[in-house]
Amino acid sequence: MKLIVFCLLAVCAVAAADRTLQRRKLQEVLRQLKDVKENLQHNKTMLNTPPENVEDCCCQSALECFRANMQVHFNITEKKQSKLYRSLKKPLTLSSLDFCNSGNNMPTCDKCDEHPKVNVQEFFKRLESLIQRGITRLTMD
Repeated sequence: MKLIVFCLLAVCAVAAADRTLQRRKLQEVLRQLKDVKENLQHNKTMLNTPPENVEDCCCQSALECFRANMQVHFNITEKKQSKLYRSLKKPLTLSSLDFCNSGNNMPTCDKCDEHPKVNVQEFFKRLESLIQRGITRLTMD
């Protein structure tokens, strides 16, 4: 009986530590995003961008869209942009935005090129909103 209780406590501790790591990673991404946003605020590029109100099951797909746009349209060899891009590629970042609780149902998320094009400022605003949403969700759990 004591062994079962100990195992349950260990599982709970690991789960809480995982959420803490995920939250810290998203906070790091947010800081990097603010640095990149300042450098690119006058860029006139139009980018396919997921909406602010992305469904829970489409948050990871939205992140992949943001990441793909960064790779194609920005100079990811520049230090700050490269750092942000690498952070967005991390499995920990992707898993931090997994809010899909639908069981076996496959989400029907729009493809990246189906999203409307918006300017760079709106692109980064929506990416920031997605990351903030992840931090909020991880804090509530």
